[in-house]
Amino acid sequence: MTGDITLMRTIGLMLVTAAVLLVLARRLAVPNIVVYIVGGLLLGPLLGLIETEETTGPDALYVLTHVGIALLLFLVGLELSFDKIKDIGKVAVFAGVGQIVFTAFFGFLFAIPLGFTVLEAAVIAIALTFSSTVVVVKLLRQKGELLSLYGRIAVGIFLVQDLAVILALTLLAGMDNVAPEEGVGGLPPGMLSQLGVGLLRAGLYMVVLAAVALFSVKFVMRPFFDWAARSGDVLLIWGVAWCFAFVVAAERFGLSLELGAFLAGVSLAQHKAAGELTRRLGPLTNFFIALFFLALGASMDLADAAAHWVAAILLSLFVLIGNPLIFILIVGRFGYSEKTSFKTSVTVAQISEFSLIFGAMAMAKGIIDQSILSLITVIGLITIVGSAYMILFNDALYRWCKKAGLLKPFRISDQEDEAAPEVSTGHIVIVGMNAMGRSLARRLSDEGRDVLAIDTDPRKLRGLPCRTLHGDIEHEEVAEEAGCDRASMVVSALQIEETNRLLAWRCKLHKVPVMVHAFDGSVVADLKAIGVDKLLDSKTLGSMHLVTKLAEEGVIEA
Repeated sequence: MTGDITLMRTIGLMLVTAAVLLVLARRLAVPNIVVYIVGGLLLGPLLGLIETEETTGPDALYVLTHVGIALLLFLVGLELSFDKIKDIGKVAVFAGVGQIVFTAFFGFLFAIPLGFTVLEAAVIAIALTFSSTVVVVKLLRQKGELLSLYGRIAVGIFLVQDLAVILALTLLAGMDNVAPEEGVGGLPPGMLSQLGVGLLRAGLYMVVLAAVALFSVKFVMRPFFDWAARSGDVLLIWGVAWCFAFVVAAERFGLSLELGAFLAGVSLAQHKAAGELTRRLGPLTNFFIALFFLALGASMDLADAAAHWVAAILLSLFVLIGNPLIFILIVGRFGYSEKTSFKTSVTVAQISEFSLIFGAMAMAKGIIDQSILSLITVIGLITIVGSAYMILFNDALYRWCKKAGLLKPFRISDQEDEAAPEVSTGHIVIVGMNAMGRSLARRLSDEGRDVLAIDTDPRKLRGLPCRTLHGDIEHEEVAEEAGCDRASMVVSALQIEETNRLLAWRCKLHKVPVMVHAFDGSVVADLKAIGVDKLLDSKTLGSMHLVTKLAEEGVIEA
């Protein structure tokens, strides 16, 4: 009972601290990961409110933090559909691979003279190669530039790096024979041959597990996930169950639990419900990841970190300056402008949450000790904060670098090539594919209108002659993907009062005409108070008459 109270007290302290710091940090645009680590530092090394054993031992909190890592890798896998992998383009592949090789090679050579052993330098170098997808995507979305040319290139590069993360985890899985008593970071006799056998075994098991996952989703589990996709709550439970089924399978094979979660995600990424599952899983994952980084900060040894302060500064500068340099060179050679090359380069000037996860796993394997993990964490803090401001003020930074002549040696054309992102505008969004919604979608499509139909049940979207989107319109990401703020009109055929109100409020916020199904007389007054432009009455008007009436009233073009 005492242990349960201690756990609840620890989690409570973590969450309250994170909540307060997030409010303070929002005005400074500090990434959440940094806030969590700083919160852990306050609770652990600085104030002593949490003991190190509470965050690193084999207890419930330790398990909870690693659940977050598994879910994060599962989400990364869900983003890797085969269509996305095909579309990342040559520039993303060459830039991603080029940066990984450059950073790992020169990072290793840079770390050796700083006094690190071969294995320690190798772990540090690998940790420096990963850039933070979570941080960059949030910042680009905040700036409204996620769909810009450089934003799309950056996202493609991150997909390549995500694949590199999995190779790194596989490498760790093949290093079980490195024992702490043989010298942390040393190279004991016969280790290379042991490592080769272990890596080969891990690679073989990974291929087998991936084949099982993909085969199961395509030929065995697809009807079950089709059924689960009809309800967001059921889909979430099935998705998490699928994730941890492969976590257990990976453990049985002697692979990392994170690798099993990733492969489970990749297999489900090929299913049409992947997008909705990603949106449902996001908030749950954020909670567990917050605990992980809070615990990581609480377990840091400030004395060890201070002992490596010179290495931390030098390696941070290597990431902040070296990574952008290699990206400017590679992206510029693919014919992109100086501005696009520069703005792409500053998006990768940080190490990733996966760098910290990789370091924590390496410490668990006995390859590095706590001091090296503390060093990697400090580099993460410096580079994530530094790059965040570089991204937020990339236009001003570009103008300054250009004026100072710092970009001339690269000899890249300064002709603008920032093409406008291809997004739908002026389309009609219809939410709810009941009888009336499907009839309206068909009728408006027959009239030559650009229609996007949305529903939470993928079965109701089948056979429609227009574009479709599976998801819950209550989620802001679904409304954003549907382009509700750019539509000529949004129509809700739903009979869900709360959803209709929320949708109407969002549309009025963006000054988009909205039409809502008045399925009950009691909701009419509330909808009119919100400012709904038109009310649909399915009892008195058929879809053909509705379309005609809309044209007559000028809501849509005749």
